[in-house]
Amino acid sequence: MSGVDHIRGETFHGRKGAVANSFRYGVDYLLLEPEAAGPSLFSRNRRNLLSLWDSDHGGPPGQGRGAPWVRDVLAAHGLPEADRIELLAQPRVLGHVFNPVSFWLCHDAAGLRVVIAEVTNTFGDRHSYLCHRPDHAPITPADTLAATKILHVSPFQPIEGGYTFRFDIRPDRVGIWIDYTQGEGGLYATLTGPRVALTNAGILRACLRRPFGSRRVLALIHWQALKLAIKGARYRARPAPPVDEVSR
Repeated sequence: MSGVDHIRGETFHGRKGAVANSFRYGVDYLLLEPEAAGPSLFSRNRRNLLSLWDSDHGGPPGQGRGAPWVRDVLAAHGLPEADRIELLAQPRVLGHVFNPVSFWLCHDAAGLRVVIAEVTNTFGDRHSYLCHRPDHAPITPADTLAATKILHVSPFQPIEGGYTFRFDIRPDRVGIWIDYTQGEGGLYATLTGPRVALTNAGILRACLRRPFGSRRVLALIHWQALKLAIKGARYRARPAPPVDEVSR
């Protein structure tokens, strides 16, 4: 049996404010523990049709440390050590990957306690937002967790403002909702989809359905940017990235 789950997901992005724009498209995510083994067409830290590399997550892009980085973050912020750590991320497809956002899910015996939302922009900058309840109780689907935005993501949105996150991680389904608000503008984004064991057949179907993987994601990002420019959205130059890797 595979120790890796496949999220045949759908993502929606809706821009708030004077310049309206929205889109919805399919995307493939994997959900796995760091050392989980998958089917033969999936590999950890080596080339394959689908693969996931520690260097892509838990630290600067290309210099990640995987789960040890997560444990260091929890300790540095005075949070209890996790009994189980899972990563929800898009895999490399034929060696290429770009994850606008990945999620580290930190569990203990009572449930999901902490989520680290790992945000990467198209300029190669990364910042992670630490999400947990103020009382450190298990995170429920009804909880709304807030974080102050400090990473420049879209050149058509300011840095100012804040995020709210909701997480609904079930054995058969995943749901994540992110609401960015700044003044009267902002953005609403979702990731939802069924959760099933990753199989070779599922990998082949995903590659036939979306053969370019994260290359397609990047192309869609730039296509939406072009649409916003045509609609007259204000362009903002990229500022220096934040010094700290993680914030609340």
